[in-house]
Amino acid sequence: MEDADPLIARHRTALRRFELSRPIRFAIQDFLITPATSVLDYGCGQGDDLRRLREQGISCAGWDPFFAPLADRQQSDVVNLGYVVNVIEDTAERAKTVADAWSLAGKLLIISARLTSDLDSGIRLPYADGYLTRLGTFQKLYEQQELRNWIDTTLGESCVAASPGVFYVFKDQELKYAYVASHIRQAAARPRLLRSHERFEAHRSLFEELIQFLLARGRLPVDAELPSGHRLAEAIGSIRRAFAILQRVTGAEQWEHIRTQRAQDLLVYLALSRFSRRPRFCVLPDSLQLDLRAFFSNYKHACELADDLLFSVGDRAQVERACRGSGVGKITPTALYVHTSALSSLAPILRVYEGCARALTGTVDGSNIVKLHFIEPTVSYLSYPAFETDAHPALASSLWVHLRAFKMRQRLYREAENPPILHRKEEFVPKDDPMRSKYERLTRQEERRGLYEHPSDIGMRAGWERALAAKGLRIAGHRLLRGD
Repeated sequence: MEDADPLIARHRTALRRFELSRPIRFAIQDFLITPATSVLDYGCGQGDDLRRLREQGISCAGWDPFFAPLADRQQSDVVNLGYVVNVIEDTAERAKTVADAWSLAGKLLIISARLTSDLDSGIRLPYADGYLTRLGTFQKLYEQQELRNWIDTTLGESCVAASPGVFYVFKDQELKYAYVASHIRQAAARPRLLRSHERFEAHRSLFEELIQFLLARGRLPVDAELPSGHRLAEAIGSIRRAFAILQRVTGAEQWEHIRTQRAQDLLVYLALSRFSRRPRFCVLPDSLQLDLRAFFSNYKHACELADDLLFSVGDRAQVERACRGSGVGKITPTALYVHTSALSSLAPILRVYEGCARALTGTVDGSNIVKLHFIEPTVSYLSYPAFETDAHPALASSLWVHLRAFKMRQRLYREAENPPILHRKEEFVPKDDPMRSKYERLTRQEERRGLYEHPSDIGMRAGWERALAAKGLRIAGHRLLRGD
């Protein structure tokens, strides 16, 4: 990372930050950076991320060709190459920088760059394969898929999208597959106790550990997977006998439902793993190998079923039927809208459909409503920051993803005077959402007062306010009141 062109001041791109950068923040949220990992910030700029990481007790070091040229470039568990590749105007040096950072990564390399959607008025003149800004800096802006392809080609590794403009490249393959699998699992409802049992009550704490394992994996543990398993086996006779007692006190059908959920999770995981080179069975984490053996006759058969599921999302009729028959979400003539908390409750085909978009974008920061279009192969990620607190929250931003063209388009509404708003919030969330009854109560009040008589007039904030004023009403919290 040496300046190839003396006219370009790369160091001017190192702006001061007052919070963690997006790549570092995502890696912490994903438990890839923890107090147990070491971090090297390769191109650390003025060291703002380093200071904040140290405040959290995370071992870290930084190197920068301008601000810290004498610092050691030391081997670390995680190497962060944050918004570096987009400021290097020489393509050969750009590729070498990525390769150098990769050589220092023990487990993970994080690569981030600005996207074409970040184009702003500060960028002026075309230069090389990018632009010169008015500050005299260079910017290479990427499409999301273009950046993925460049990373994969440069390193000969398959990266994983963490967020728009942010990718993870795993050197530790077991960590990679554990990370991908962790984003797939459905939240299982805990089976209710239907009847009492003397041995269950006598060893309830030991049974509790077994219950948590079964909720997470849907199968019986083996060997040392259950820390107190030997104690439970000694007390009851075996883990299988303990499970038989558990079925008697809760009902066998509830556990069968959880088993089905976990099998679906595995198929969704295997279907989406095609985007980052589906792993050979022998390199999967031991826990995943055991899961696959428990639910499928063999790995080949599981992969065949997963491929059938993946290819089914290309059938618009199947996707539309699944959307219209969904037990969760708000259906419109062209799409199904669902809160992110309800994504795991969708049918497997719709989970894979949304997962195809997420494989391209990664996690879209701030999005809480997902729009699954079924007329066109597109998915939109919508951000309603006040969804929980505002009875009719306003749209702040949207990210539209075309699954065939591998294109993304972003729109911002934060400064809009008349943004789109939501109604009937209960339709977006899972049936067990603790706020659902409050949302339903407000909707019933609004229906009784005739506020939904002309739905095309109330989709924007101004139209909704006019409808309220015409009826002499106002909203306070999630209550409908007479206007003052």
